[in-house]
Amino acid sequence: MTFTYERRYRGPLKLVILDWAGTTMDYGCYAPAVVFVEVYRRNGVEISMEEAREPMGAHKLVHLRKILQIPAVARRWQEVHGRPGTEDDVQKMFHQFVPLQLECLAQYADLIPGTLEAVAEFRKRGVKIGSTTGYTREMMDLLLKESAERGYAPDATVCASDVPAGRPEPWMCLRNAETLGVYPMEACVKIGDTIPDVEEGLNAGMWTIGLAKSGNELGMNEKGIAALPADRLQARLERAYRRMAAAGAHYVVDTIADVLPAIDRIHERIEAGERP
Repeated sequence: MTFTYERRYRGPLKLVILDWAGTTMDYGCYAPAVVFVEVYRRNGVEISMEEAREPMGAHKLVHLRKILQIPAVARRWQEVHGRPGTEDDVQKMFHQFVPLQLECLAQYADLIPGTLEAVAEFRKRGVKIGSTTGYTREMMDLLLKESAERGYAPDATVCASDVPAGRPEPWMCLRNAETLGVYPMEACVKIGDTIPDVEEGLNAGMWTIGLAKSGNELGMNEKGIAALPADRLQARLERAYRRMAAAGAHYVVDTIADVLPAIDRIHERIEAGERP
């Protein structure tokens, strides 16, 4: 009989990589969504908030391109302009998007409840804090200043513009690990509020936790959630949980305030020799 042996990591968690909008700040992920709507409006095409949110998590240039590829949006563009949208149109909209996004980012920079407490517990356990984002470096420079003033400063931040490709590619997660000197990737957890966040973590060989309530999947701030009838809120939350679980998230919770039990379970699974 022939036997093979596998090398398995059984040590502690070393790194948590957090998303930004909808995960640690900007409850409901509004800052990018409202600007996508405005940019398309300035180009004569009305899009819904749902359409604006559909590609959320991608590099903002890619996001604008993906919105234009939504069949209903493509038809409206054709009707308004008499031709299909082009890459030149996407580039033009991106140049419009950047200053508009920079102008409003600070308005949506409040931390999501539970962020500081979760980060403090991670640090207490010796876990490093990385972050990834679809925002550009210029946008993140502004947000890093705002978050630091509110008490949150991750150990590393990698933007989609810093790597060859953003989500769902794994490069931002891998760059975080490289920057912080952390390996193997099964000692790392990606936490985010979008499907591309989950895919990014999985593609990097990490454990993943999806956030269903505070971010893009639900797409509502705390005030809006409080005003929603309980049955409608439950139905929308259940849909968000299903979507993130179907994308492969190892665990799905409401917000960052709820991640620690999932973190504990991941630690137990690593000690048992499991891999993501």
